Amino acid sequence: MATPARTPRLRAWMLEGLTDRPGQHAQTGTAHEGRPWWRVMCLTGLDYFSTLGYQPGIAALAAGLLSPLATIVLVVLTLFGALPVYRRVAEESPHGEGSIAMLERLLSFWKGKLFVLTLLGFAATDFLITITLSAADATAHLVENPHLTSALHGHEVPITLLMIALLGAVFLKGFSEAIGVAVVLVATYLGLNVVVVAVGLWQVATEPHVVADWTQALTAEHGNPFMMIAIALVVFPKLALGLSGFETGVAVMPHVHGDPDDTGARPAGRIRGTKKLLTTAAVIMSVFLICSSFVTTLLIPADEFKAGGEANGRALAYLAHEHLGSAFGTVYDVSTILILWFAGSSAMAGLLNLMPRYLPRYGMAPHWARALRPMVVVFTLVAFLVTWLFDADVDAQGGAYATGVLVLITSAAVAVTIAAKRAGERGWTIGFGIISAVFVYTTAVNVVERPDGVKIGACFIAGIMALSLLSRLARVFELRVTHVELDDMAQRFVRDTANRTIRFIANEPDRRDKAEYRDKVEQIREDNDIPPGDDVLFVEVTVLDPSEFESGLKVRGEVLHDRYRVLTLESSTVPNALAALLLHVRDDTGQRPHVYFEWTEGNPMANFLRFFLFGQGEVAPVTREVIRAAEPDRARRPHVHAG
Repeated sequence: MATPARTPRLRAWMLEGLTDRPGQHAQTGTAHEGRPWWRVMCLTGLDYFSTLGYQPGIAALAAGLLSPLATIVLVVLTLFGALPVYRRVAEESPHGEGSIAMLERLLSFWKGKLFVLTLLGFAATDFLITITLSAADATAHLVENPHLTSALHGHEVPITLLMIALLGAVFLKGFSEAIGVAVVLVATYLGLNVVVVAVGLWQVATEPHVVADWTQALTAEHGNPFMMIAIALVVFPKLALGLSGFETGVAVMPHVHGDPDDTGARPAGRIRGTKKLLTTAAVIMSVFLICSSFVTTLLIPADEFKAGGEANGRALAYLAHEHLGSAFGTVYDVSTILILWFAGSSAMAGLLNLMPRYLPRYGMAPHWARALRPMVVVFTLVAFLVTWLFDADVDAQGGAYATGVLVLITSAAVAVTIAAKRAGERGWTIGFGIISAVFVYTTAVNVVERPDGVKIGACFIAGIMALSLLSRLARVFELRVTHVELDDMAQRFVRDTANRTIRFIANEPDRRDKAEYRDKVEQIREDNDIPPGDDVLFVEVTVLDPSEFESGLKVRGEVLHDRYRVLTLESSTVPNALAALLLHVRDDTGQRPHVYFEWTEGNPMANFLRFFLFGQGEVAPVTREVIRAAEPDRARRPHVHAG
């Protein structure tokens, strides 16, 4: 007897805050009041700054002795490419939608939806791999600690799964205090990195032969400086992990405290604070990237960066143990483990911001996808699968992570280029166009060098599209109309017929001449034995964008040819609009209206596909099915006739 009582409580807890409003998702916890930009920067920094845990090691594997030079190229691209792009994204999309929302406005109908689903696939790749890669690297720091290696070695996968499960548990409980925790973790981690990098630079400065050995090896391996620069320009795309964090930076914009006079249409204070956030984070990270790459390349033997080496995935931690002792190294490991583990929180926040914002609105996710906790469970399970497939290997996930990051930044660069062009800003258009070309090149090189990344991204895209289309197919008989509004003329038509039988004739408008309506009335009366004296109203639906799933319904009344009363509707589908109108009239008048159709000619399956893709086709049976799904009481359903 206890189980039935617990189930509703569990369901209510999982769906807490679920909203029926299209395009919105549930929120848990108290309403957010905004935080200073520098505190929100720490939330972004969980993802961005934590890459110091593995970025130097990945850079050394990718570029070898040229790692510092390639990192400088990356920093230039960060400060003069990604940063200006995302400062503009913050202006154009200040509510956390990011560049995807900017590009969504450029395309309509199904091509726009499929384009957005593709970008969401790469976003899912970026954010989910952030969760799994960060947790895997946190595990590497834990396992490689000298005090724990013997006990934990060989258990990397279960430890990583446990960390991901703990992260999911944090979001299931609620995440209102995340920013406070982020400030502590980021401040501690960056402070420890300042010590490690400073000691490394001191070590290089006091041992001149280190620099001499490096430059000599560079010359022997690559020849003259121009060749080194050329190679650095070629290999720097492999270091693209250092560009992570920008998409998260705009995703957390709603958390930034704005000015008292900010408006929903133009939150100037929030935009200004977000620009400070992005700039400060980029400058701090650029300094750390250059310094950490320099000291790790010069002070760590090349073999230690390879798989199985003590610096693999943990180069700065290696220096901390090597030059500052086991005690400090352990403290550094603990700090790194915590920030890498919690770095998944900013990625999870990005997923929870993006996916429920688009998929339910497209009809491509179940209704419960607007709630936070069910989505946390879904993303956590997917992260489990990714971890298992990659065997919790940091290096193996680097390609997928870099691909996701670069595709999103490239899409953002293209979006702001188009925005600048539309605004008539010739200088910015040229500048952003050049940046877009650089990112297209960077993405292409990364895909060629590491095709596994785009393959994984393609898997996410295929999975999202398949599940989205199946979900839309499963929800095809939902009412899909959020509200119905009748203008004065339409209300008058309904009131005039409310004291007798309300009869609607569904008509597909053609020439709309007098003969069309006269012939239609005669045909419907003959097929359905409607008495000659009974009034009828024509109902005509114009399909606007059949790819839209939910929308409001506005009904306009008009008299044509001084005789025929017509209700005109605009919607994404014909049957759902008709069903919504019939149910609204029933509720408004207390009568069960009748609607009359002619059977659609042609193959029923082909007609259903026309309905699914283009909003029109098998109208009569689908209208009846939508009404049946919306009204379980058969005695209260409007009458549907087909002749």
